Amino acid sequence: MNDLFTFLQSEGIDPGLLEGVRAFREKYPTEAENAARVPDPEYYYYGKKTWELALASILAGKNLLLAGPKATGKNVLSENLGALFGRPVWNVSFHINTDASYLVGTDTYDGNRVSFRPGPIWLCAEKGGFGILDEINMAKNEALAVLHAALDFRRSLDVPGYEKIDLRPETRFIATMNYGYAGTRDLNEALTSRFAVLDMPVISEENLQKLISRRYPAIRPKIRDQLVKLYGELERKAESAEISDSALDLRGLLDAIALMDQGLVSGDALGMCIVNKSFDAYERGLIRDVIAARIPADMRRQDVFEA
Repeated sequence: MNDLFTFLQSEGIDPGLLEGVRAFREKYPTEAENAARVPDPEYYYYGKKTWELALASILAGKNLLLAGPKATGKNVLSENLGALFGRPVWNVSFHINTDASYLVGTDTYDGNRVSFRPGPIWLCAEKGGFGILDEINMAKNEALAVLHAALDFRRSLDVPGYEKIDLRPETRFIATMNYGYAGTRDLNEALTSRFAVLDMPVISEENLQKLISRRYPAIRPKIRDQLVKLYGELERKAESAEISDSALDLRGLLDAIALMDQGLVSGDALGMCIVNKSFDAYERGLIRDVIAARIPADMRRQDVFEA
């Protein structure tokens, strides 16, 4: 937590907001039984304004909807927020089979008796956790209906046959949604109104340089800058529909650097983590051409990293 605070201070985040986070943590300390669920982020989210908007929303008691295109860091920011506030996190990935009983809980037979097995939304309410609702615009209406009372001013869950449970005051829900993914749809107004909506920006070149340098401090600045420009070029080609966004994968870029660090030549690493994520042969050729214009295919570890 101290490292994350130090990082945010170095990024120039409003000191008043950081003081608010400290006060929140003092008022709602992490309980030992839930400490294992507090995230330990591998990556930090870069973006001063986005951080400040998110912190203000959480401190004001609001639930947060992170909306935007692929590779804007929605899940990274969600995890960072759980870590910063010291709250246990329960993740829900919405899909066609995610129903109300999965979210809230259901009866289960343990061999001797029937008992209630709580779901992630119930546990968030009970433990004062942060619930990460991933790809919420893929959820079925039945699943969304159980969230309405939890997300609005009532802040409660009422399960037939069981007592109503009120959300602890430190409980928050952070939802994410991508635009245009297969199986997604627009959220209805009733659900959207229960969130503060944060439009996630694409990472800037400056922040991507910081992200790579922090994760791989030994990378040569010239190579780092070429990788950043490569990502920007892939982004522009995806925006202009010259290629699909399958190659626009920030995780893939970072994974490629990790493979180079393990000794793979640059062409193989970028091929596995970026090129081969397209399953169209013609598109793979276009992506290879974009990469070849900036990154030689035969670079070895000593070419990419300083000794």
